[in-house]
Amino acid sequence: MSTPISTEKRMLTATEFEVVEQSHYPAIMELPKEELSDILKLLREYRNKARDRAHQQRREMRGKSAPRAAVAAGDNSGTERKREIFASALKRVNRELSRIKKQESRKIQGDHARRALEIKRRNRVRHHPSTTTTAKRPMSVIENPNATVTMDPREIGRVSQFIKTAQARRDSR
Repeated sequence: MSTPISTEKRMLTATEFEVVEQSHYPAIMELPKEELSDILKLLREYRNKARDRAHQQRREMRGKSAPRAAVAAGDNSGTERKREIFASALKRVNRELSRIKKQESRKIQGDHARRALEIKRRNRVRHHPSTTTTAKRPMSVIENPNATVTMDPREIGRVSQFIKTAQARRDSR
């Protein structure tokens, strides 16, 4: 569940709220990658601090640990809420960083693709021969050493005639 900014402002200290405020939508889009990385580190520190404090308060409430203050903690819902606020801010910053990284990788891939296409076009081989005359001598005819017909030509004619008459007999029936 998202937390209203007014609640965040009420629950956090001024320095914590400045960091969390930068993780909200319009401001986060304008930040460079380096600043986002710095904010990410701060948010992790704040979240871990709130998490550890909430854990300590839970132990104090159960009587497992000595109280850090004069009186043992009676409730840790505020500290838990702070941890949730920092966790959601971390999620927003991580999402923005991954969007920026994806954008950069797409740009790099596009540059590589354009460079590869340029190299391919530069090294293109012409597939058509030139129009100049290159033949030094005409083609020579090579005779086939094997005879193509090995039977008597009269036999071929006899068989052809036999097939013609047999077909005519069948057609007349």
